[in-house]
Amino acid sequence: MQTNEETKVEKRLRDITGMTCIYVPVSDVYESVKWYQKNLGCQPADNHEVEPGMKMAIMRFFEADGNTSDPATCTIPALFLHESAEEGGRLGFSWTLDGGKRHAVGCFITPHIQELFERFKENGVNIIGERVTCGPNITFADPDGNMWEIWQP
Repeated sequence: MQTNEETKVEKRLRDITGMTCIYVPVSDVYESVKWYQKNLGCQPADNHEVEPGMKMAIMRFFEADGNTSDPATCTIPALFLHESAEEGGRLGFSWTLDGGKRHAVGCFITPHIQELFERFKENGVNIIGERVTCGPNITFADPDGNMWEIWQP
């Protein structure tokens, strides 16, 4: 059995100070840019022209000040949409604690989940489930099957 001494973490400088992006495999980057804009409100960065046939796009979320996130100071990681060599995305995993059901790989936070839920329904988003644990939560998938959650604390 481990004692507190054995599990104590030594105080030191932080090695990790944030997360700048999440790589998301998709089958059609251009269509995915439009989907993520329409449903999650993020905006493509100015790095690449948004056009059919594009292979990669960086999607940034708005920060509290109303500006899109700066990679060096962002509180919300950007989504890097990349064309997948496979049939698009498959972010998600089977969670043994939930009877082997497929589970999301990331959870976004929102102060207005009901409005997002209504937007999702209106836009035909694949809503996998809803639940209330420590706040309302919606599990959904993008058109490529990448699974995400949104939670309102």
